[in-house]
Amino acid sequence: HVQLVESGGGSVQPGGPLTLSCAASTGTFRSACMGWIRQVSGKEREGVASIDSDGETTYADSVKGRFTISRDNAKNTLYLQMNSLKPDDTAMYYCAARVGVCTALVPAGFDYWGQGTQVNVSS
Repeated sequence: HVQLVESGGGSVQPGGPLTLSCAASTGTFRSACMGWIRQVSGKEREGVASIDSDGETTYADSVKGRFTISRDNAKNTLYLQMNSLKPDDTAMYYCAARVGVCTALVPAGFDYWGQGTQVNVSS
């Protein structure tokens, strides 16, 4: 069983940066596909980014060039660096893990989830 705890959410003005972190409870983090999923209240969850154990990344079109996903296997920690934030990025952001390699960037592709951290982008 993998426990995931997100941090770093908050309020930011449009155009600003924010970095999310996700601490994993187990060393199996190193071999897991990790991802960030977000959900706007009343809407379905959508995949934001994923990173494989070997560092290969995938991004949703809406965040390409603005967001960067990374991982520190020594610290069992996943990151999401978000730049040039837009009001449309406002959502609850979830850290998620999949046992094995990454597949499609869809919420159903992940086995374990954190509780989420809220990001609000507004002026």
